[in-house]
Amino acid sequence: MIASLMMYARPELALAHKRYWELIRRNLTAVGINSPMELSQGAEEFSVWKHPELVLSQTCGMPYRLWLHNKVALVGTPDFGISDCPAGYYRSALVVRSDDPRNTIDAFRNGVFAYNQTFSQSGYAAAFSHLRPRGFWFENRLHTQQHILSALAVAERRADIASIDAVSLRLMQKHEGFTDALRVLEWTKPTPGLPLITANGQNAELIFDAVEKAIGQLSVYDKADLGLMGIVKIPTDKYLEVANPPQNG
Repeated sequence: MIASLMMYARPELALAHKRYWELIRRNLTAVGINSPMELSQGAEEFSVWKHPELVLSQTCGMPYRLWLHNKVALVGTPDFGISDCPAGYYRSALVVRSDDPRNTIDAFRNGVFAYNQTFSQSGYAAAFSHLRPRGFWFENRLHTQQHILSALAVAERRADIASIDAVSLRLMQKHEGFTDALRVLEWTKPTPGLPLITANGQNAELIFDAVEKAIGQLSVYDKADLGLMGIVKIPTDKYLEVANPPQNG
């Protein structure tokens, strides 16, 4: 068995995630679902998502629609209360340096775009779709592997612009001083947020109920630190209808 909630994991949130998982696990046990004692927060993401005994994990929308939707069961989507988004949806901020004089996205056409992964909805696909109507995509790109490293690359002038999902940006603004050097140039349109998944054969409905109950059981402090408002059901079709950028760059 394995479980992981690594997508928004940070050292500052380790204890909150631990308590959150303890609540979920207690609720799962009450309905006869076995689960691991601890979250595997440091495990490689695809090894978790494709694990035959996966109890619960959170993936990104793009890997879900490209590779996972027909191999796992969709549990639900956490709602992080992102402004100007439906419940369970999120969007990305196109961030630039605060002191950069350029004020339009077109002015960054020849700039360096920092991104975490080409299979990231918020870090790559959202920006690609946002720019398609403008008729260009960034020729100069810096692969950083993580949202926080993309934002840092912009702050440190190794890149000019990055696409950071609203939840990650909110956490960075709370815990990282370097975000004072950044500003939001534009926001992308809302898309379904990061879904919770389980292995095929697991009872996704009971797991949804266990997570929903756990969110309600969280302390006011843990709920605020994690930014959780609840969990909603977004159909698989809503994920699959989001456009994918070319994976060959």
